[in-house]
Amino acid sequence: MRNEIAPLKVNNTWTLKPLPEGKKPIDYHWGYKIKYKADGTLERYKARLVVKGFTQVKGFDFHENFTLIAKLVSIRVFLQWLLHDDGNCIRWILTPFCMATLMRKFT
Repeated sequence: MRNEIAPLKVNNTWTLKPLPEGKKPIDYHWGYKIKYKADGTLERYKARLVVKGFTQVKGFDFHENFTLIAKLVSIRVFLQWLLHDDGNCIRWILTPFCMATLMRKFT
């Protein structure tokens, strides 16, 4: 769990705020998974902190929904940029709510 949460803390992914009056915190749980290599040996243990968002009530706990979705035109622009750059690009590695760069060219 510490390995999963450490990069989030380093990148200041969140800021602690006092709980507003009349509100209760959203419950959460840790989800665990074991990752294996192709040969079946243990690669590593993974842990995910998952919020129980289903306990929230619209209009009381939140007012709007938002989902980030890539539009087709955005994907096309990115692919055009990649082709224009001869396929060389910095690859982004995404972890939940955290980004790190990998300095490696790929085609």
